[in-house]
Amino acid sequence: MGTVLLHQICHSAIHARFSETELATRLADVDALRTHPDLTEFIAWVRTKPPEFHAPTRKTRTERERHRGRSR
Repeated sequence: MGTVLLHQICHSAIHARFSETELATRLADVDALRTHPDLTEFIAWVRTKPPEFHAPTRKTRTERERHRGRSR
């Protein structure tokens, strides 16, 4: 798969929810990302925003817990 241009808020949302390994192995194409349950609600929400919209994106609780588990 090649490079896909994304708005920064979408890029941040993806990386807040998934590890690099998950993205490389299970979610390496746009369709897999668009249909993933962790992103469908976000996509529906962000579609209602103007193109210039930006908001800080924090890691989800699940992702923070997953990260903490790796560092132990």
